[in-house]
Amino acid sequence: MDWTKRQTVIDFCKGLSPAVVEDYPFHDDNWTVMRHWANRRGFAFLYERRGCLCVNVKCTPEWRDFWRDTYPSVTPGYHMNKEHWNTILLNGTVPPEDIQNMLAESFRLTAPKRKEKPPVC
Repeated sequence: MDWTKRQTVIDFCKGLSPAVVEDYPFHDDNWTVMRHWANRRGFAFLYERRGCLCVNVKCTPEWRDFWRDTYPSVTPGYHMNKEHWNTILLNGTVPPEDIQNMLAESFRLTAPKRKEKPPVC
């Protein structure tokens, strides 16, 4: 799989759940948003910037700093809350396993919350 290609990221995201939808909400083909169908929350924002494909992913503060410290091509989220989002430059410098881990974590962090069932008396 070529992680410098938009379709690779889209296909991986769709493989996380049958309830993942591909969206183009900004009327700009440069931006692809991968969303949860149930709550409409985006977990991967794909776009090209300065000739490089990028993806914004949500992360916990601990992992946010780990990824930024580990890879120069992981930076604070472009056009996102820098405390909760990272941007991955998909230029071949981040191993595919780590890209997949970051996408999967973003998927989990934005997933619909399960409602607790009331106790049966």
